[in-house]
Amino acid sequence: MPSAPAAVHHPVFARVFGRLAAAGERSGLAEVRSRVLADVAGRVLEVGAGSGVNFAHYPPAVTEVVAVEPERYLRGLAEQAAGRAAAPVRVVDGMAEALPAGDGEFDTAVSTLVLCSVADQARALSELHRVLRPGGRLVFWEHVRAERPPLTVVQDALDRTVWPLFAGGCHVGRDTAAEITAAGFAVEHMERCRMPDTRVPLPMAPHVIGTARRE
Repeated sequence: MPSAPAAVHHPVFARVFGRLAAAGERSGLAEVRSRVLADVAGRVLEVGAGSGVNFAHYPPAVTEVVAVEPERYLRGLAEQAAGRAAAPVRVVDGMAEALPAGDGEFDTAVSTLVLCSVADQARALSELHRVLRPGGRLVFWEHVRAERPPLTVVQDALDRTVWPLFAGGCHVGRDTAAEITAAGFAVEHMERCRMPDTRVPLPMAPHVIGTARRE
């Protein structure tokens, strides 16, 4: 396992994020999470578990979830959520760029709304590839770079200035779908959508949902 980068500490954002995640569940994101995780099975590594909002949506085919969360306050919330989950969940400290797991340990890796904020996206995806067994699946739901201007111009401007500072390191303009392929995954299925689907598209609205296989 590679050495870990510096620890994540976003005390203000973490508290806001915890409240926003809970509100999102009540406003319809719970249904999205259930759909994203419906076919997850076996031993699962979830990267960037946040406050643990995914835990309630893991299906019976999951035998264990190892949930990695580097932010201390969010990790505490995730540990509370793990105690309420039907699936067996173990919350651990760790970074996406240096996952605390051996090679090929997991059947499935789950990444939901986290690859936008990791310090090194290519390294994080390389780590997800490493910890999956051959044939293992990456299940992802991420907000991503828009497909065309002018929204891409706005995303780039935000990423260069204020957005990462106020949103816990989040970047709205990353081409995550391309990076998944570049990391050695074969995309099985991917759909693009907007959340929220407003009349004027928001910079954080373009999303991708899909699965990719480690070959």
